[in-house]
Amino acid sequence: MLGKQILLAVIGLSSGVVIAGGLFALIVELGVIADFADRTHTADKILLYEDCAALGGVAGNLLSVFQPRMGYLGFLLPVFGLLAGIFVGCWAMALAEVLNVFPIFIRRLKIVRCTAVFIISMALGRGIGALIYLIRRW
Repeated sequence: MLGKQILLAVIGLSSGVVIAGGLFALIVELGVIADFADRTHTADKILLYEDCAALGGVAGNLLSVFQPRMGYLGFLLPVFGLLAGIFVGCWAMALAEVLNVFPIFIRRLKIVRCTAVFIISMALGRGIGALIYLIRRW
């Protein structure tokens, strides 16, 4: 029984490391961090930005796994939610920019006139889905 638990822990840890490494490699490859450094004219600090992104991922994973009680620091949750939303939005826009997702999608479905409506509906759907998830989780 103990051997099975140790094996499951090693597999879970290894899988998490591989997934996190792939995600951060994708973020760096898409140029999200480099683009931010370029736009803010702080390209000399790009290694610091990459280290901060990696440490943020590690901290997020630790918070997700151990789920510590926030106590009197609960007021920071909206700040975290805002920063996480900005991060996900920037990552999605960088991915869409690199892969030209929207033009290909529009051209394939032959929908040129209502493009703004489709993009807004996708954003609203994502937001409503996240809201439903959070409400059900409480």
